[in-house]
Amino acid sequence: MIVLAALALLTVAVTLMASAGLVSTSFVKLLGKTLCLCLAALAFDLVWGYTGILSLGHFAFFGIGGYAIGMWLMWDRTEGIVAETLSRAPLPPTALELEEAIGTQIFGVVGSSEIPWLWAFASSLPLQLAFAVLVPGLLALVFGWLAFRSRVAGVYLSILTQAGTLALSLWLFQNDSGLRGNNGLSGLQNIPGLTDLPQRVISLWFLWASALALGLGYLLAVWVVSGRFGSVLRGIRDDEARVRFLGYEVEHYKLAIFTGTAMVTGLAGALYYPQAGIVNPAEIAPIASIYLAVWVAIGGRGRLYGAVIGAAVVSLASSWFTGGGAPDIDLGFYEIRWTDWWLVLLGLSFVLVTLFAPKGLGGLVDLWTDRRAARARQGDFGPDVGSRRAEEEQP
Repeated sequence: MIVLAALALLTVAVTLMASAGLVSTSFVKLLGKTLCLCLAALAFDLVWGYTGILSLGHFAFFGIGGYAIGMWLMWDRTEGIVAETLSRAPLPPTALELEEAIGTQIFGVVGSSEIPWLWAFASSLPLQLAFAVLVPGLLALVFGWLAFRSRVAGVYLSILTQAGTLALSLWLFQNDSGLRGNNGLSGLQNIPGLTDLPQRVISLWFLWASALALGLGYLLAVWVVSGRFGSVLRGIRDDEARVRFLGYEVEHYKLAIFTGTAMVTGLAGALYYPQAGIVNPAEIAPIASIYLAVWVAIGGRGRLYGAVIGAAVVSLASSWFTGGGAPDIDLGFYEIRWTDWWLVLLGLSFVLVTLFAPKGLGGLVDLWTDRRAARARQGDFGPDVGSRRAEEEQP
């Protein structure tokens, strides 16, 4: 409830401040994107922190969700522009001429005018939204079924996920992949049908949608880990062989959590990239998934609120250091430019957290709650842990 209350308070406060002109549109977009990254980190924490599966390719699902919604955004906007342009011609354009003009407009940057088969349903928003969730889920289902049934685990599974992500990103970099190669999909911040609305209003809408998705995702994650399903996941993380010996179908549990979190991550990507404005193959590269693991580690894996805190802190800090917010430091013999040193600082933070604070930033929350619990237990409650003799004596 504390997390949900803080999320609601943040959303309302930013909305009021944006309406009053106290914060910029770019800052509202930054917060909206940060909430999407928090949702992706939350899903990854279920996989790694609770189940022990270090997937070094989970951010690929994030990028796939972005590509799915980006295809509709580019198609619908381009179709409107092309139709308006051709309407000035002496003769009305045929359906074939309209399609060829759209293909040239979208794929001319890679030297093509043909519309690939991947774009067969790009004109349908409901289908592309469904693809943003179902395609990551299907890929995770197929990959997980092949890997888990073969009992691939540990570092070997991490290598497999990384290799699969690298193969996907290399394919997307090719111009004949059907997704504009290295150029990616751009102009996604221009929402079809809402071109008359200022970005100030659209950014608030996406902030609300991102906050709602994160809130619902957090409730779902709490429900998953609080019951027997969550106990089995933690058992798999701590001692997979014992859980299997007790009669549980370990592969089914791992496949369910791997597929479900992939779908949630795809939804997060579908909300993120219209706020970012562009998606390209670099978003699916293995390094992006490593960043995701770093966020969860810094926040404290195995703690849902830790994943949210870690992603939020690192995302906002990254924008501050690389966006010119942090002043450069002149040492006389050398000038520290944070745009060049941010990744070094992030890597150093990850190492320090791993060595000296394995609970991450979430450990600070644990320290506070443990102290509250200790104060509540003060008094003579009996010799046994958890005993409350004083209360039991009451009639």
